[in-house]
Amino acid sequence: MLNVDFSLLILNIFAAKKSMKLKDLCEDERPREKMMRKGTGALSNAELLAVLLRTGTGGKNVIEVAREVLKEGDSRLRCVADMSIDRLCRISGIGPGKAVAVAAAFELGRRVESEASAGDALQIDGPKKVYRLMLPRMRELGHEECWVLFLNRANRLIGQEMVSSGAQDVTLIDKRMILRRALEKSASAVIVVHNHPSGNPLPSVDDIEQTRELGKALKSCGLQLVDHVIVSGKSYYSFSDERVEGQ
Repeated sequence: MLNVDFSLLILNIFAAKKSMKLKDLCEDERPREKMMRKGTGALSNAELLAVLLRTGTGGKNVIEVAREVLKEGDSRLRCVADMSIDRLCRISGIGPGKAVAVAAAFELGRRVESEASAGDALQIDGPKKVYRLMLPRMRELGHEECWVLFLNRANRLIGQEMVSSGAQDVTLIDKRMILRRALEKSASAVIVVHNHPSGNPLPSVDDIEQTRELGKALKSCGLQLVDHVIVSGKSYYSFSDERVEGQ
């Protein structure tokens, strides 16, 4: 009887430790307090996520929930950053509010990186600058997105906008939308950018045809299609560099 009672005691202690709430942790282990004392660099990835999530759920404290999020992303922050809000919500302990907070934080990070790249890319003088500007946003995407850079007469960047988001190997260049947005922004020229998640930057037949059609539509309104750049991992393809007929 003593052995049975002792075993139950051990199990109860283990269960209590497993479901320990964040307030039960010593102050040195609480991520927000640790960040305030030691700075953001002192926190692990799980602890930084825990700051965003704020609270745990059920039998898990917030750090344990954060570890579940990292586990879902194969312990890679870039995989977590690429998760949709719906996918985040499927993780135990993550509701819409927490999912939105995580997604917003990663989007802010992408924008900071884009702004840093844009510092010397404000004047677009070639496809390499386009590649550097858009790589932070596109390098980890598992689907194709089409973005447009709007330029003034001096080829200075006056705006950038996503115009379509497609499947894994398909993107749509919506020439009517691009033309309308260019006129609204009083742009003189545009550059189209889309990604190839496959790793192969070479354009498809559809890419070539859609680029030609867009170039004609812009030209009819006195606008110029400066380039169409395909971003793919560590490389890119420039229609302008390759002098594709009809560009």
